[in-house]
Amino acid sequence: MLEEMIIAGFGGQGVMSMGQLIAYAGMLEGKGVSWLPSYGPEQRGGTANCAVVVSDQPVGSPLVTNPSTAIVLNNPSFDKFEPRIRPGGLLVINSSLVVRNSNRKDIKIIELTATDLANDLGNSRVANMILLGAFLEYTKIVSADSVIESLKKVLSEDKHHLLDINKLALKKGASLVTVGIS
Repeated sequence: MLEEMIIAGFGGQGVMSMGQLIAYAGMLEGKGVSWLPSYGPEQRGGTANCAVVVSDQPVGSPLVTNPSTAIVLNNPSFDKFEPRIRPGGLLVINSSLVVRNSNRKDIKIIELTATDLANDLGNSRVANMILLGAFLEYTKIVSADSVIESLKKVLSEDKHHLLDINKLALKKGASLVTVGIS
């Protein structure tokens, strides 16, 4: 088992957090992992992406040039990473913000209006967790329970009140994954 992914969007959308949570969850499950962040010149609002590798073997390199999965949260990320996904791969799109369509027939596509769904849950900042829930449900690369355990470690104690909304967002994304696959 080897999953090489790119998660990309604007700074502040939780791109790095998603990658960290997948990597931490993989470590909790005894898998080989790597997480490699890449930031644009700005911090919040600039481009940001991270490469994450999860494997049942030790990871030899954190670099991901042709991902098996790309999770994109904005148009520039779609433009940059959609063509790089290897045939048979997966593209997960926040269609609330990405207005482009993929014409590729050699990949699976999950489109979710994650920002709109997050607003419906009462917190727009959990759009990333909705996408993560869908990705986890589709790939089973790590368990949602491991992600929640990782979230407990990543969030500072004063932010633990956000655990419930994040769990809800993960479940929401997972519940919609079969609906959103094309």
